Amino acid sequence: MRLDDTRVLLMNRRYAAAYYLCGYAVECGLKACIARQIRRHEFPPSSRFSSDVYTHDLSRLVTLAGLTDSLASQITASPGFESNWLVVKNWSEHSRYESRTRREAEDLLAAVTQSPDGVMEWIRSYW
Repeated sequence: MRLDDTRVLLMNRRYAAAYYLCGYAVECGLKACIARQIRRHEFPPSSRFSSDVYTHDLSRLVTLAGLTDSLASQITASPGFESNWLVVKNWSEHSRYESRTRREAEDLLAAVTQSPDGVMEWIRSYW
């Protein structure tokens, strides 16, 4: 849903908002992976875990979701995925306060949605 919203924002030349929302979609996807993990175990693995999840840092969320090894394997297996991850991992919640160009917003959306090497496709396989 957020990726569809990103496309609408891009079509309406709202590049900064599109960039932010696209990265937020990745954050939500990683948090869905974490939520699935918690449901499976029915209790967070540590008392700090719950507070740690309140982060926007995509690399940290990969770790919390238990996907560090999978990410490394995917990067090794696919140069296209590696390029996409390098674009996506630079997103930050602070981007909501920054100007972005059309190219930056389009590049992030492509890195997230490209098939078969898009970051969201990889994330979806874990939620």
